[in-house]
Amino acid sequence: MNIEEAEKKMKKAVEATQSSFNTIRTGRANASLLDRVIVEYYGVPTPLKSMANIGIPDASTITIQPFDKSSLGLIEKAINMSDVGLTPNNDGSIVRLNIPPLTSERRQEMVKLAAKLAEEGKVSVRNIRRDAVDSVRKQEKNSDISKDESRDLQDKIQKKTDKYIAKIDELLAAKEKDITTV
Repeated sequence: MNIEEAEKKMKKAVEATQSSFNTIRTGRANASLLDRVIVEYYGVPTPLKSMANIGIPDASTITIQPFDKSSLGLIEKAINMSDVGLTPNNDGSIVRLNIPPLTSERRQEMVKLAAKLAEEGKVSVRNIRRDAVDSVRKQEKNSDISKDESRDLQDKIQKKTDKYIAKIDELLAAKEKDITTV
């Protein structure tokens, strides 16, 4: 594994962390809250966003208009079974989700969840670093590169790791601010 490869993987780890953050509920309506909702549609697990138009008419409401009206009950059931924590209202053609304001306790739970997701992202970045450093050490052991080159490469890998862990920390700080802002 070379440094460019490791950096690509680290970027993907940061992007994955960002998309995980998007599924955490803040006080405002956000369509990405429903990204993890899977509907059992004709026996096939199907992502909700591929079965319906998801709209945000105002800051506290999400509307879900299925392409197939017969799937309304299935969508409602899938939302109830998911970890979104919202109760769907079905009016026969559209499912509405009203987003209540978060309590301070719930905000703290969301901050803890965000911190846990950030730590998972950091762990994956560190694992990529470990694999890259192992690769460099193996090259040094096989006499493909000198000790100085090995040390330089390991320093570069560490700098990249620090950079991407700092990015995850920035994303976490922004998400915490988003969650705690009333």
